[in-house]
Amino acid sequence: MYDCFMEKLIYQMFILGTGDCLNHALSKGLGGVIFFTKDIQSKNQFKSLITQIRHKSLIPPFLSIDQEGGRVERTENIHKRYVSPKFAFQYGEEFLKKQTVQIAEELNEYGINLNFAPCADVNTNPDNPIIGERSFSDNADEVIKGVEIVSDIYRKHKIIPCIKHYPGHGDADKDSHLTLPKIDLPLNQMEQIHIKPFKEAIKRNIEMIMAAHLHCTCFDKKETPASLSVNALNYLRNNLKYNGVIISDDMVMKGVQKYGSLEAVIMGINAGLDMFIFRESDDKTVNMIDKLVKVVENDSKLRQKVIESNKRISELKQKYGI
Repeated sequence: MYDCFMEKLIYQMFILGTGDCLNHALSKGLGGVIFFTKDIQSKNQFKSLITQIRHKSLIPPFLSIDQEGGRVERTENIHKRYVSPKFAFQYGEEFLKKQTVQIAEELNEYGINLNFAPCADVNTNPDNPIIGERSFSDNADEVIKGVEIVSDIYRKHKIIPCIKHYPGHGDADKDSHLTLPKIDLPLNQMEQIHIKPFKEAIKRNIEMIMAAHLHCTCFDKKETPASLSVNALNYLRNNLKYNGVIISDDMVMKGVQKYGSLEAVIMGINAGLDMFIFRESDDKTVNMIDKLVKVVENDSKLRQKVIESNKRISELKQKYGI
């Protein structure tokens, strides 16, 4: 009985993409599903997919997507892209509000309840290969305004906003999908610019924050992704007083995969992550979660962390009626 209970708690900590093992994971209590362009061929097909997933879920799941507008959105098989956040913000607050309402209404129609947006990154590096026009601005105060507008509209439409990529991906000169970027800025500079939008969003009770696969030297001298860093996540909890859900960026990204999935997840739980994204629900990922169940059952510290994370996850689902 206890084994089954702990298994459910651990599966709740994962959001997986579609794949051969999705139904198996849903039957074990999977926390959520993330959808990509390949999953969305037409409105009716996508609505049908979401209905099937709901029916096969032991516990009602987060139904999630990256729908920022512009470069990062998943509905390009259905309609032309929305405007990127940078340009939507430049066109004025009314344009940004109107577009965000359109996105939110579309996501409502499908049944999506969690959007991994908006980006709270301040794009200070013009050569940034991964953020660029995904950021509202290279000015922290403008980013704060954009994050506020977009987050509030998602909330009004019963969609959970998740801001990203803590502690700020804007100064990176490499793509964390391909390697582990290094942000070599002192803490006071990070606080004044890159952490500032996260701090302000926390004051406005942001529900979920995505941690980035970045090495920030202000938190760790030794090469450690912020997503798995005790120091970076403790700063979020203790200095910024954040009590919501902290989720990883995709755990198959090269910025974090050098540890191997199981070890990286264990590091993440110990550091303070509540949830993990894996873009495939394949044998490899599900076997890793099952191994994790056995590890946690024999580690009282990890067990306590899992219980604390599940309390945050459960409270967020209850708040949004999931």
